[in-house]
Amino acid sequence: MVVSKLVERCVRIFDTTLRDGEQTPGVTLTPEEKLEIAKQLDKLCVDTIEAGFPIASRGEAEAVKLIARAGLNAEICGLARIEKADIDAALDADVSCIHLFIATSDIHLTYKLKMSRQQALEKAIWGVEYAKKHGVTVEFSAEDATRTDPQFLKEFYREVVRAGADRVDIPDTVGVSTPARMAQLVREVKSVVDVPIAVHCHNDFGLAVANSLAAVEAGASEVHVTVNGLGERAGNAALEEVVMALHNLYGIKTRINTRAIYETSRLVSKLTGVVVQPNKAIVGDNAFGHESGIHTHGVLALPFTYEPLDPEVVGRKRWLQAGKHAGSHGIRAQLQEMGFSPTDEQLAQIVNMVKEMADKGKTLTDSDIEEIARSVLKLPEEEEKVLQLNDLAVMTGINVVPTASVKLTLDGKVYVASATGVGPVDAAVKAIQSITERVAKISLKEYRLEALTGGSDAMAEVIVKVGDNEGNISSARGVGDDIVVASVQALIKGMNKLLLKQKKTKGNLK
Repeated sequence: MVVSKLVERCVRIFDTTLRDGEQTPGVTLTPEEKLEIAKQLDKLCVDTIEAGFPIASRGEAEAVKLIARAGLNAEICGLARIEKADIDAALDADVSCIHLFIATSDIHLTYKLKMSRQQALEKAIWGVEYAKKHGVTVEFSAEDATRTDPQFLKEFYREVVRAGADRVDIPDTVGVSTPARMAQLVREVKSVVDVPIAVHCHNDFGLAVANSLAAVEAGASEVHVTVNGLGERAGNAALEEVVMALHNLYGIKTRINTRAIYETSRLVSKLTGVVVQPNKAIVGDNAFGHESGIHTHGVLALPFTYEPLDPEVVGRKRWLQAGKHAGSHGIRAQLQEMGFSPTDEQLAQIVNMVKEMADKGKTLTDSDIEEIARSVLKLPEEEEKVLQLNDLAVMTGINVVPTASVKLTLDGKVYVASATGVGPVDAAVKAIQSITERVAKISLKEYRLEALTGGSDAMAEVIVKVGDNEGNISSARGVGDDIVVASVQALIKGMNKLLLKQKKTKGNLK
């Protein structure tokens, strides 16, 4: 639904996941991993990929060069300070665009750079002219622009454009702007330059996306973003939120292939090790999940009642969660998807049992719903299983790398695999995934462990949520006196649900 329609235009998406996103504390990527993400970003159709900061290290320079030579459609950009060595390193990496920056706020000039305003301006002009002599596109950023004296900032941008800058970027480096202030700053800069204006917003106060959108409203034609909102400190403006807000709330287009958003999010999360929070807009596991009976009733009648956009537009699928807030409409829909057709009386009984279980503090899994339904409908336990666990062996201890070996039957064929991990459960999960990936990419999205009893003989209860690359989600429970075994049992149950669903949808698994 378009809430506000501006004059139809197209905003460029400058993705800095591989540069600012990699500056997320604890994140480091190999050149091969950066190339894998760059190829996915190209599939996503971003306009510019900021591949990295070539002067930072030999590996970083190698990664940028790999990406620049990969034959991608996107413009490939390298970051550089206003230093000859930095610019030369970017040029040597074969980028088609150089993102030049220097700080302009008095705070940075006085305490970091220890130079005057005039010295910074002269250096910037030299840097732009030097880069342009080598035939590359130059995008120029005045670091800490939102804390820079506005009059000096306008003079700065005017002079670097005269020197040849092709685009200028307004960074909210420490995330202190508000939407109104960002919009005003864009309008002021726009009044003195005739080149495209970009914005680069950080999320220190949770306003990065709002500030980016306000900038676009005021005339900015490019937004710097990262997948999943990665970046320094609290991160950058999230690509998925900026793009979908532009498309759906403003009627402003981008070149982004929105159906590739979710798979891009999952790849970046996997390679960076940064988990996406469940309630994250657009790409979080719960973004298109519903439990409340009121909501599920509305969504089943007309999705738009409680969903502002179609989940399939971003490569997702909606899912329903049974719990104490659930209603008969939602639970009936879940049961029908599982292949059950209860009468109204049976449905009422199932709903009551679900609510009773939830009132005791239990998290209802898909397996729980199925077991309740089978008991009420007096049906035997489902016999068909695509995936069966035959054997499991785990080795762990002090100064020992946790290792797990599994023997599984997958669609009638027996497979054996082993893997190492950060713990025995992680090792077991990786070993199982190494087998199941032959037919489907299924990942562990959520893992919860609870002790049912106290003492050394405590029983463990494990709840998992798994998802496939098509956006399907399934949850399951495992209970036992061995945490690893209970975890694997839950995982196998959850995977089975997804594999059976795929089998019924597509026929025999390949």
